Amino acid sequence: MRTPGVHLQYSFESRGQRGAEIENPLFDLLGAVHAHGSIRHAATALGASYRHVWGALKHWEDVLGQPLVHWAKGQPARLTPFALRLLAAERAARVRMTPHIEALRAELERVRALALDERQLVLEVFASHDLALPVLRELCAACGLHLGLRFAGSVDALRALAHGRCTVAGFHVPALPGGSPVFAAALKPLLQPGRHKLIGALRRTQGLMMRPGLTPKPASLADVAAQRWRFVNRQPGSGTRLLMDHLLHDAGLDAATITGYGGRCEDTHVAVAAAIAHGEADVGPGVEAAARAAGLDFVPLADEDYHLVCLADALDSPAVRALRDVLASPGWAQALAALPGYAPSPQAGQVLSLTQALPWWRYRTSRRSAAGGTG
Repeated sequence: MRTPGVHLQYSFESRGQRGAEIENPLFDLLGAVHAHGSIRHAATALGASYRHVWGALKHWEDVLGQPLVHWAKGQPARLTPFALRLLAAERAARVRMTPHIEALRAELERVRALALDERQLVLEVFASHDLALPVLRELCAACGLHLGLRFAGSVDALRALAHGRCTVAGFHVPALPGGSPVFAAALKPLLQPGRHKLIGALRRTQGLMMRPGLTPKPASLADVAAQRWRFVNRQPGSGTRLLMDHLLHDAGLDAATITGYGGRCEDTHVAVAAAIAHGEADVGPGVEAAARAAGLDFVPLADEDYHLVCLADALDSPAVRALRDVLASPGWAQALAALPGYAPSPQAGQVLSLTQALPWWRYRTSRRSAAGGTG
């Protein structure tokens, strides 16, 4: 029997989608049976008949060449070990692919918008992963501005801006009034006073996400090291990884003392949260909203400002002005209020200079260092 492959397709429909919602009849079926414990109850939840659900499951068993449900008369329907592994793997893959799926959907929406109206305002944005930015994209769309939003680490987002692949980049930093060699080494070469301008966006709380009931609960990276909890990290170059590296440096800790610190990495807050929720790690960094959504405990470590940045000569473009208007609107503040650990920036939508917004930055540098700024 030929092994079935994966076939992807998309469609244009009147109803939209959010996040990584991807319809698939097989996983809809498996999820319903697993959640409700019977084919009849699963059929009710799906709005289908018992005969339809039973026939669909038999069809997928034929396609996959593996049993999916224990068919014991008079017994509750139970997924087979194969079906449980398949369901878990698909859910994990969906979480990891969330930013890529969102980017693909945004690009397709941009193509459609341009085809419908060439006057549509379009703004390409590369940004560090954040749970509020897809909401910002929706608010902008309602105002006639399409955000071509792509998630990348803070460093990669700033590099995309430097190389002309986007008009706006997003990154985040804590206040750091005492300075930080970690953040300065990573971000300073990519930001130049006078050439780059910041736009206030939001504030959020970063910390440690951990499985519920972890005892003793770590309150710092030093505690994670001492208690040898398994750590799942963010990818190098992400703002969250920079924050973790900064905290290690500040505490005089060696990364090797934390189990898994330099090992497995995930690209988003939700992927780190999913790894912990699935028992693959005990602790990881992330925003409070991701922890709460995954049912995890959370200990705050730092408050951050999330900034958008563009070249100074782009500030007066219609698209950037429209973005600033949305950021300054009550709708943006209301959207952030619904996310745990989030708040609007006091300067939301306002233009900030680097020296105003990043007072911890040490700008007295050699001419040679400044000349290599956009690497």
